[in-house]
Amino acid sequence: MNGDVLVAALALVLVIEGLLPFLSPTRWRQMFTQLLGLQDGQIRFFGLCSVLLGLAVLWLVS
Repeated sequence: MNGDVLVAALALVLVIEGLLPFLSPTRWRQMFTQLLGLQDGQIRFFGLCSVLLGLAVLWLVS
């Protein structure tokens, strides 16, 4: 894997992450407010699920 692929992947993450605040800022703000109410363990669980899902997708496409 070269550096260009990594930069492209990071750019795609930024595009995807920016879609919801761009298209629906009110809904994004509501979701962010709900996120602030979660406990640390709940946030860690969602983070772990995201990491595992990302690794599974990488494994499937490689």
